[in-house]
Amino acid sequence: MSLAQIQEAPEKGLILLAGPPGAGKSTFCHQVVLNSLAAYRPVIFVTTERSALDVVTLLREKGLGEPLPDGLRLVDAFSETVGLMPTQRSDTLHANYADLNSLSISITKVQAGTGRRGNLLVLDSLTSPYLFHGAEVVRFTQLFLSKFAAEGNAVLALMDEGCGKEEDLVAMMSAADGILRLDIEENSRVLNVVKHPAVEPTQIKVPMTGSPVIPYQFNVERLAQHMQMTMGLMAGPPLRAEVGDSVNLFWPNFARWSCMLWGPQRFPMMTYSSNKQMESDMREFIKLLPWHTRVLLRLMPKDFSSVQDMKRILSFLGRVAEGDRTGIGEYLESASKTNEHYLRVYESDMCWGFENVGAALYLGILGGFAGVLKGFERDRGGPDRDWNIVETRCVGLGDPYCEFKMVPGEIDELQDSLEAIDSTVIKRIYGRLMDRLMGFMLHGKPLWDRPRLGNEISLHQFGHIVVLPAIVSERYRMAMRLGGAMGGKEVGQHLMNAGMQADEAVQRVMHLLEHCKVGKVSMDETIRMRENCESFAMRSEQPSCFFTTGFLNGLFSTVKKQRVREVKCIAVGDPYCEWEIV
Repeated sequence: MSLAQIQEAPEKGLILLAGPPGAGKSTFCHQVVLNSLAAYRPVIFVTTERSALDVVTLLREKGLGEPLPDGLRLVDAFSETVGLMPTQRSDTLHANYADLNSLSISITKVQAGTGRRGNLLVLDSLTSPYLFHGAEVVRFTQLFLSKFAAEGNAVLALMDEGCGKEEDLVAMMSAADGILRLDIEENSRVLNVVKHPAVEPTQIKVPMTGSPVIPYQFNVERLAQHMQMTMGLMAGPPLRAEVGDSVNLFWPNFARWSCMLWGPQRFPMMTYSSNKQMESDMREFIKLLPWHTRVLLRLMPKDFSSVQDMKRILSFLGRVAEGDRTGIGEYLESASKTNEHYLRVYESDMCWGFENVGAALYLGILGGFAGVLKGFERDRGGPDRDWNIVETRCVGLGDPYCEFKMVPGEIDELQDSLEAIDSTVIKRIYGRLMDRLMGFMLHGKPLWDRPRLGNEISLHQFGHIVVLPAIVSERYRMAMRLGGAMGGKEVGQHLMNAGMQADEAVQRVMHLLEHCKVGKVSMDETIRMRENCESFAMRSEQPSCFFTTGFLNGLFSTVKKQRVREVKCIAVGDPYCEWEIV
C-alpha cells in the first residue's frame, strides 16, 4: 500500500485525520485536494487556522496552477473569526466558526453551488472550533459532517490530539467511516491507517516538510534604546510618551494563557523554540549598545561551563532582569557545578498569582534565556553549543520560589516539562485570571501586585512573552490570533453573565486596555490605539497586532454580534493602530 493510494479520497464517507501538532496533517490534506482536483472532483476547502489566500498560496507551492480550477471552492472560517480583512474572491465564502451555524450554512451554500454530489469536503481543521465550543463540535461532526457524507460526498476532517478531552476525540472517531493517524517518530512522520472504507489497515512513512519564511522583525534601534534606559545605562523620556514603557503584568499573562487555551500541547514547545532561535543571534542588537557595555561584554568569558564564569554572565543578565522587572534572581553557587548550573527566582513575572495551581509555569519562555547563553558563547569565539533550561521548582507547584537548571546540551526532563500542562490546570489558571479581571472591572480591585517588583514589566519582557516568538513562527502568530479571539470571547461572556449591557462592556474593556498600558485607546466609529505595545517595536509589511485584533474581534462578536478588522498598524509605519467595526 502506497501513500499515493491513501491520498486518493474515497467516493463517500467521513475520514478523520488525527495526530499531534506539527505531524503534517495539513500537508497530507493539501495533497488529497490536489489529487481530487486532478481527477476533476469538486473540492470544498474549509480553513479555520489560516486565510483562504494563505491556503491558495500553499496549494500553488505544491503545484496548483493559475487560475484556480473551477472545481475548487473555499470557505474561509478563519479571517472573520480573528478579525482579519477577508479577501474578496469569487471562489470563497466567509464564515465565523465562533458560530457553528454560520459554518454549516456556508458549507451548504457552496455545495448547492456545485450542483452535484460527490464533492470532497476538507476541513482543516476541527481543532480551533473545538477549542471554542468543546462538545458542540462533536455533535457538529456526528450530525452535520456525517449527514454531508451520507448524502454521497466525502469528508476529510483534521483534528489535533491532546487539545481536549480524550472522550470527545473518541466520539468523533466513532462517527467516522475511516480513521488516519499521523505521528512523529525519529525525525520521520508515520501514517497509520486504522480503518478506511477502501484499504486495509497499514503503516506508511511520511517525509518531513519545512517551514515558511517569516516577514516580520524587531525595530532593533528602538529596542536597544529601551533596554539601555531600563538598565540605567542612559537617561531620557520614555519611548511611549503617552503610556510609558511598561505593561501591567496581567496583560501578557492573559495573552499567554489565552494562547494556551488554543493548544496546551503545542504552545509551550513552540514558544521555547521560537524564543531560543530569536535570542541566539544578538549581534545586531549588541552593536547598538553603549561602548562601555560592549567593552564589558568583550571581557566576559568565552564559555560558561565553570561556576565562576556562569556567575559573571549572570551578574550582567541580572541587571537586565532587574530593569525588566521579570523577577529577583539568585545564582545558586553552592548547588552548581561545571556544565550544570542552578538559578533561583523570586516574584517571577510568569508565576506570581498562580500559586499551587498544579504545574510548573515558566514553560517556553526559558527558551530565550537558553538562546542568549548560546549566542554569547558563539559570538565571543567560544563553543557553538546548544544550551537548554528546565524549571525544577515553581510557585505553581507550591514552592516559595522558582528554580531552573541550565546545561549545555540535552535535558531529559525538558520535553515532559513543556508538555505537562493539561486542561485542568489551564482552567484553574484561567479561572484566577477571570477572577482578577472581574474584581478589577466590577469592583475596582487591583489586577496584579508583587511586594517588591510591583505590577508591571518592561516592553522588552512583554516582547519575549507575546511579540518575539511571532517573528520566527507562523504557527505562533496563528496561536496569537486564535488565542486572542478565545480570550475576547471569554471576557465578553463573563461581563454579560455579570449583567452588563453590550456598550458598557465594551467601554469597560477599553478602560482595561488603557489601565494595562496596552496603548492609548479612543473609540468612535473605529477603534484607535496609539503606542500599542504589541506593534510598537515591530517592523513588517502587514499589520502585526495578532493578539489585540483577535481579542477585540472575540469581544465584539460575543457582546455586539459585530466583527473588527485591523486597517492600520504602527508596525507598517502608520501613526496608530486602527480597527474597523463591521
